[in-house]
Amino acid sequence: MHKIRSYTVLPSLPESLKSLKTIAMNLFWTWNSEFVDIFHHVDPELWEKHGHNPIKLLGSISQTRLNALAENEGFLYQLRQAEEKLNVYLNSPGWFNKQIKDGQNPLVAYFSFEFGLHETLPIYSGGLGILAGDHLKSASDLNLPLAGIGLMYQKGYFRQYLNADGWQQERYTDNDFYNMPLEIVRKRSGNPLTISVGYPGRRVLSQIWKVAVGRITLYLLDTNIAANSPEDRAITASLYGGDSEMRIQQEILLGIGGFKALLAMGLEPTVCHMNEGHAAFMALERIRHIRNTLNVSFDEALEATRVSNVFTIHTPVKAGNDEFNLSQMDKYFSTYFPALGINRKQFLGLGRIDPNNESENFKMPVLAIRLSDHRNGVSKLHGKVSRGMWSEIWPGLPVDEVPITSITNGVHAKTFVSAELNRLYERYLGFAWAENITDEEMWNDIDQVPDEELWRIHQRNKESLITFARRRLRAQLERRGSFHTELGQAEQVLDPEALTIGFARRFATYKRGNLLLREPERLAKMLSHNERPLQIIFAGKAHPRDAEGKEIIRQIIHFVSKYDVRRRLVFLEDYDIDVARYLVQGVDVWLNNPRVPMEASGTSGMKAALNGVINLSTLDGWWVEGYKPDGGWVIGAGETYDDMNYQDSVESQSLFNLLENEVIPLFYTRATDKLPRAWIRRMKNTLKWCAPRFNTYRMVREYTERFYLPADLKWRYLQQENLSRVRALSGWKQNLRQNWSGIKIRDVDVRVEQGNVLAPLDTKHPELEVGANLRITAEVELGKVDPGDVAVQIYHGFIDSWRNINGAKTVQMAYKQKAAVEGAHIFEATLPCESSGQCGFALRIMPQNQDMTDPYEPGMIIWESTNGQAT
Repeated sequence: MHKIRSYTVLPSLPESLKSLKTIAMNLFWTWNSEFVDIFHHVDPELWEKHGHNPIKLLGSISQTRLNALAENEGFLYQLRQAEEKLNVYLNSPGWFNKQIKDGQNPLVAYFSFEFGLHETLPIYSGGLGILAGDHLKSASDLNLPLAGIGLMYQKGYFRQYLNADGWQQERYTDNDFYNMPLEIVRKRSGNPLTISVGYPGRRVLSQIWKVAVGRITLYLLDTNIAANSPEDRAITASLYGGDSEMRIQQEILLGIGGFKALLAMGLEPTVCHMNEGHAAFMALERIRHIRNTLNVSFDEALEATRVSNVFTIHTPVKAGNDEFNLSQMDKYFSTYFPALGINRKQFLGLGRIDPNNESENFKMPVLAIRLSDHRNGVSKLHGKVSRGMWSEIWPGLPVDEVPITSITNGVHAKTFVSAELNRLYERYLGFAWAENITDEEMWNDIDQVPDEELWRIHQRNKESLITFARRRLRAQLERRGSFHTELGQAEQVLDPEALTIGFARRFATYKRGNLLLREPERLAKMLSHNERPLQIIFAGKAHPRDAEGKEIIRQIIHFVSKYDVRRRLVFLEDYDIDVARYLVQGVDVWLNNPRVPMEASGTSGMKAALNGVINLSTLDGWWVEGYKPDGGWVIGAGETYDDMNYQDSVESQSLFNLLENEVIPLFYTRATDKLPRAWIRRMKNTLKWCAPRFNTYRMVREYTERFYLPADLKWRYLQQENLSRVRALSGWKQNLRQNWSGIKIRDVDVRVEQGNVLAPLDTKHPELEVGANLRITAEVELGKVDPGDVAVQIYHGFIDSWRNINGAKTVQMAYKQKAAVEGAHIFEATLPCESSGQCGFALRIMPQNQDMTDPYEPGMIIWESTNGQAT
């Protein structure tokens, strides 16, 4: 092979334009429309041609044009204004600076398999990545000390195109890293900084790229370097490509390599956040690092790190989560787990629902759950679903108490609100509306916006969408080699005056992109209506191996052809952030119809809502919290069915009825001034309810207040005095586990206090009046366990028809004295009867220690049994 010497060519900018490069290299420009205007002004045609990539734009612009801009006083003024805005932003304190205590210096590491920041950095596939990107942007706005960790994919996610039959095809294109807004992390010598990760029989090197996202940095690992074998260079080739072997290699690089990369750069996080289970191996590497640096046992290192690990669950079905078979785990970790100080069974048990089931595969979410003290779903409903899905990890614990909470997702407003709408918000809500976005009172001022002005901006956004869709559709037809007449028809699709529905998302079967096709004649009639036409824009990708998802796309294309509705129904290929922006800003209705409860959250509808677009959705994910009768519409009533075909039939009927009887008539009902006043009222109601609630400014603040800051404080607390508290806690737990089986509830005495009378509870006819009290005394055998190490609790609430306690609350029983039996103790409590109805209670014992963040240790719960034995 010929020897090749490589070098990088950089744009040659006149001195007065040097700040263009500075601005281009910080993705702050992606959420500030005036910055985008500057790059557009440089050369509008090249800006579009290069996919809104400012680095590529600056590298391809002619020197003549650059020299002309260097003399253009108007352009230079815009550039100075932008440079000043960026400098002020980077050097100003934010919300977070007011939250930390003196001397507190946290660092949050946010690990994610994908990040969707902008279309110029195509290392994302869908909602998970967009959420991660928005998380970083809001962390920057809040000035939260956070670093993102991910992988730099050479090919990113696949590019989508359809063949003549409507079948999805995939192609991969190489990312040109040196023409993107990122740079290599280098050592002082100038050479790239690399880290080494162990794989079977070899070490794999990875270099690190960094991306400036406002005030914070995203670090991306890349194995495509000459020192690696061709097979290892391909580890970071593509997102979600390859088989499970490739997946485990990528997840090892993300988790273990990502944590090593932070340390190599002198960054040791105090809090680690795993965005989905892909990054769960990070928690193992963090344990290994603590073991090696502080010379502690595995249990001690686990206690030290678990308190400040955060795990966000996204997938609402077990089958959708990553898991690896035992031969894979042996292949990749047989030399790793000894460094943790544990044996094979202990190691595999960390990733099993039942640690003793030696045939169970190793599940990444289970590993993340076991090694984190902070766990959450991404909507209230998803939190409930997750508690049920993973409840077996906590045997004996009621599902409602499973320690998985929820923090509902949001979106980064300035990224997805149209430029014109942003200016309207600045006029009526204040220039700092985005920083004050969670202020509900502020959003009430949207009522002061004249209907005419809001509608005029919305219509302009729709016209921009239609212009974009026509241009995109023509390019699609040209690629397929369509006839000239078809290309001309592309210029006539869609009507700016027609009711426009947007449906854009991953084409997974549960999202039911073909729900409207269940009654094709009925749909075709609505699309072809002369006076009140409906039009729909579809976009989205199916996973390359999801044949059913691809078939749904094909059905849509065939429907268009069969019923000749090309002017009213369009499928836009290669859905990405750019397409999403046009859609969420320009459609009238955002349609989302997943099968309940399969949608963990969904954020596309939130983006639409921030633009005044009205949502039409099933009661799933975020819409359970986002729906208001005067704002949007609900398909069905949130029911679930065993027969999915029946469920689809019922909900397609509901959708058609809504469209025909409510949505379409409301849109076309116009006042004498031709404005849809009632429709605009719903737009305003949508903004008032959704905007202050479903944004990442609120979301990241919630993560910070509920997880990051408490986790950081606990981490620092346990780190004191050479981990003496960790050692004590680990020893305490070990002693408790050894003696836990000897604990039982021996006897329970229940008496009724009614007025001044105290009498035994009538077990045959236990009827009490509101105002009575139950005086409960429990004799508990603890053996060698100290009474202060356990919490004896009354678990009480209303009894349902299945004899289960619903809406339970707990009352802590107070320690009274030693019992006559050796090793037994007396606990007492009073339970007031505050509401009428069928009530009940149960007694249980749980571990108790002030240094233990999570009292719900798996297996560490004892209930009073009907036969007197502990359960």
